[in-house]
Amino acid sequence: MQYRDLYALFRREPEAKRYFDALPVHVQDRLRTRPNGINSMADLKDHAAALLRGGSETEEFEWQRKA
Repeated sequence: MQYRDLYALFRREPEAKRYFDALPVHVQDRLRTRPNGINSMADLKDHAAALLRGGSETEEFEWQRKA
């Protein structure tokens, strides 16, 4: 399901909030900078995975375009 943003996702899917809370703080901080680019659990996992592996410029660019 698609939601308006990261915070709407948290309200509707408690599993997403638990997943987010388990991420390292620096990843959480980066995800919070673009909440509108995260509209589903799959988005959250994809963005978190990119940040955890260091992300590439292309991945960062694509994320910013979605936001």
